[in-house]
Order: sequence, then C-alpha cells, then structure tokens
Amino acid sequence: MNKKYKINLIYDNNFILATFSELNISIIFNLQTKGVRMMLALLGFLMILTFMILIMTRRLPAMIALIVIPVIFALIGGFGNKMGPMALEGIKSVAPTGIMILFAILFFGIMIDAGVFDPIISTILKVVKGDPVKIAIGTAVLALLISLDGDGTTTYMITISAMLPLYKRIGMKPLILAGIAVSASGVMNLLPWGGPTARAMTALHLEMSDIFIPVIPSMLGGVAFVLFMAYCLGRKERKRIGILKVDFSINAEVAATSEAAYLKRPKLILVNYFLTIILLVALINELLPATVLFMIGFALAITINYPKISDQRERIVNYADNALSVVSMVFAAGIFTGILTGTKMVDAMASSMISYIPDVLGSQFALITAIISAPLTFFMSNDAFYYGVLPLLAKAASVYGIDPEFIGRASLLGQPVHLLSPLVPSTYLLVGMVGEDFGDLQRTFLKWACGSTLVMIIVAIILSIIPS
Repeated sequence: MNKKYKINLIYDNNFILATFSELNISIIFNLQTKGVRMMLALLGFLMILTFMILIMTRRLPAMIALIVIPVIFALIGGFGNKMGPMALEGIKSVAPTGIMILFAILFFGIMIDAGVFDPIISTILKVVKGDPVKIAIGTAVLALLISLDGDGTTTYMITISAMLPLYKRIGMKPLILAGIAVSASGVMNLLPWGGPTARAMTALHLEMSDIFIPVIPSMLGGVAFVLFMAYCLGRKERKRIGILKVDFSINAEVAATSEAAYLKRPKLILVNYFLTIILLVALINELLPATVLFMIGFALAITINYPKISDQRERIVNYADNALSVVSMVFAAGIFTGILTGTKMVDAMASSMISYIPDVLGSQFALITAIISAPLTFFMSNDAFYYGVLPLLAKAASVYGIDPEFIGRASLLGQPVHLLSPLVPSTYLLVGMVGEDFGDLQRTFLKWACGSTLVMIIVAIILSIIPS
C-alpha cells in the first residue's frame, strides 16, 4: 500500500513550520539555531548550483538567471517580505561598478574608433606572423602587462580591443581570447592595488610586507602557468586552422579596430595616448574614484576627438548595445549578491565549510585556507570573503599556533577561480566584448583556473610561503 505524505510549509516571521500530516510530526526550526544555519547554507549552495547548471546548460541566459534564481530561493527560505530591500541593497552595492563599466566602454570605444590601438595591432601582427601559438602567447603577455594597473575592466577593454580583430581575421575562437585574458587577470589580481590583497591586509591588520611581498614567487608561478596555458591553446588552434600568411604590404590591419576610416584621428594619436596614460596613472594612484575618472576621461576623449554634437551622438548610440547588455548584467548580479548576503546564506555557507574541518588537520589550516579560498571566493564576493570569512579563518588558525599572515597569504591563492564567478561584474564585460556565452567561458576555463591556483599553492608550499 502506497502512502502519500503532505508537506505544508507555513512561514511565520523567523520560523519555518513543517507539518507531516499522516506521521503527525511537527518540527519547528528557529532561524537562530545551528540546524537552520545549516539549512540556510544548504539553500545557498543549492541556489549557486542551480544557477550554474542553468547557465552552463544554456537553459537560461545569465542575466535572467541572476534575477530569477535568487528570488525563487528567497521565497523558498521564507524571506519574501524582506526580499525587496535585500535586492535593492545589492543593486546599490554594484551601482558604482556598473557606472564605471558604462563609461569605461564609452572611453575605450572612443579610443578604438580614433585608432589608438592600431599601431599595437600592427606590431603584434608583424611579430606573430599569423601563427595561432604566437598569437595566444602574445595575448597572454599583453594581458599580463596591462593587468599591472590592477583593474580587470581596463585589462579586458584594452586586450580585447587590440586582439579581437586579429583573432577574427586569423579565424581563432574569441572564447580563447577571453579565457586567456581572464586567466592573466586572475593571477595579477593579487597586486595590492588590485583589491583582494588590500582587503586581506585591512581585515587582518597587516602590512604589505606581511602578505604581498612573500606571495610574489607564487604569482610568478601563476604567470608561468598562464603562458603555458596560452601555448597549449595556441597549439590546439594551430592544428585546427594552420598558420595564416599575412600580407603586410597593405595597411588593412592597421584599420582592424574600426571599419570606418573617417573616424580615425591620426593627428591626435599622441594626445589620445597621453590622455589614456594619464587616466591609467590616476586609476593606479586612486586620485579619484574610478567611476569619476572614467566619466571625466570619456568627456575629454569624445570632446577632443569628435567635437561636433552630431558625431558625439552617433558614437554614443554606436556603443549603446554593448554597454546596455553589460551594465544590465551587472545590476542583475547585484540582485543575486544582495539576496545571497541579506538572507545570511553566504555567512551560513562559510561557517558550515569551516565547521567541517577536522581538528586533526588543524596544523594544515593555512593549506586548507588556500584550497577553500577558491570555492569560497567563487560563491561570494571578495568583500564578503575577506571582511567576513577571513577573520574567522585567522581566529580558528590561531588556536593551532598559525600566524595571521600565513592565513592572509593563503587566502589570495584562489583568485584565478574567483574571476570566473558569476558575481564578478567585469567578467560580464569580457564575454560581452567577445560575443561569447558566460557558461561557455566557465565550462572551458574553470579547469585552467584551478590549475593556476594549484600551481601557486604548490610554489607557496615549496618556498614555505605558507606552512604545509
């Protein structure tokens, strides 16, 4: 005889009442208890997993999934009456990033149309000579160098702008360009002005000499792995399309970044270079907030290069499609992070992972921190991890006699994986510029990102950057 069991969920403030009618069992979970914290953690992991499956199997576009999935899970968790303020708070938190990306697109769009990157493309073409292996390695070198400014948005804008026309001309997959760029940025993101290192120093009250300087050898190991990855991907593309002979007797490649020759401003190229360098220096030195700097930079760039109002309007309309798709994704991600943080799912997820570390592994706490930093920073923002979780990890490690600086160093090693997280706004800019799917980028390059992290951890252990 088959019995049917009914489960009725009734939400009452901070309580979840589950009644199994035929078994006559009532279980009340208070949201402050350990049991419900575990439920919140489980709900958070399920939300992330559902999101990942839906976008990687292309059942939903990333933007729709970022909005719909957290709303559904917030309702399941009984947070319907608080969902609005949570989502709004998340949107507010990403608003500066969204505005910065908008004006970064506009600024670099002006630079591209004016022909600033044409000499770079011409030089690279002459060096690589149509060989996919050299093109891939050249992409990695360019992205690594540009990443010295510590800003992923700038890295993607310049690298993709300079290399995408070349990839299209040779016939290489744009997804490879995006993957190399994000991999390079993932390693160079450890620079103190890149964000994570500064957060770790602040959270643990340490100096750059305690955290960043010792990690430099691990970064170099990550750089070597990125170059190796580029070589492997280039060889694969060489087998697919061969080596293309490029005719340098004409200057068609010089105009690769813009089909409209009338938009070029060769007489202003030095002015544009100067403006770009000044902007990058200001960004690195944080003279003003990045959002303000890009707004000022765009205003100057479009006025200098296209003083006519009609031309300015035409340029802005030309960039509108790309800008709208990227910025809308950023604000959608704000809803996701707002609900994940506001419901305390992210805190519960972190606490649950820490609680499952056996005491016998206490002496390996730095290594464990390095390993879990990859999934934790994938599932949550850097702010949430470094300001919320890292102090807990450092406090737990101190019980086993491990100094905070070792935990701080270990926490940085998962950054290559972090940049492929759906919570990183600049990655949406990257896939938008190359015209690829976010799920495809994750599916193809997550294993390479894990490889970068693994190499950096191995170097850190061998050189005693973190205790093994």
